Amino acid sequence: MSRTVLITGASKGIGFAMASRFFYGDNDVSELLLLARESPEFHHNLDKLEASNPFHKRVAPYFIDLAERADIVRVVPDIMAEHKHVDVLINNAGYTAPAPIQRINFGDFERTIGVNLYAPFTMVQELLRRGNTFELIVNIASTAGVTGRSGWLAYSASKAAVISMSQVMREELAMYGTRVVCISPGRCATDLRRTLAPDEDPSTIMQPEHVAAVVEMLASDVGRFVDSQNLVVRL
Repeated sequence: MSRTVLITGASKGIGFAMASRFFYGDNDVSELLLLARESPEFHHNLDKLEASNPFHKRVAPYFIDLAERADIVRVVPDIMAEHKHVDVLINNAGYTAPAPIQRINFGDFERTIGVNLYAPFTMVQELLRRGNTFELIVNIASTAGVTGRSGWLAYSASKAAVISMSQVMREELAMYGTRVVCISPGRCATDLRRTLAPDEDPSTIMQPEHVAAVVEMLASDVGRFVDSQNLVVRL
């Protein structure tokens, strides 16, 4: 049986690291649906996958700004028409613009909530509404959603909401045989982390590949033995 995996925020960082593990692994994943904004980096990484495809897997990119909820609503019917089913959904896309409370731009606040919370909710809801039942949903939150961080109000609030949302999804979707796991990575060397902590040495912290390896495990046969509403992943 072959599986289709959909990853949001797949152009770089943890998202592309996950895509690479599923793509280059000798597993039952036959299709990878990669969603992110169009960018030179995304095209470069897609070219890398196309240049070496040892297991003849299909990669389908969808260029979309996940802050635009209407665009998600529009793209889901296209995904279902083309691919028929999404077995594993990984809601990974993230955004933030850190600032102290009195300096937060409300547009940035809205975009943070839009990408980090509305987008994963909308992906799940729209796919369910079109008859899709998932094997696994992985929502990527953050340890900043467990313990709020000064200067990170919008980001921390959005990730705390993702943790709570995942708990409800886990309860509601169990009847369909769907596993829902929320992962809260700690410090990880991504562009988003550089925005949050620009003076930090990225070589001293967890790398995207480490988080990707955990997600790969969750999507494997072993993953069904992991019973956690919020799995903290950190160095």
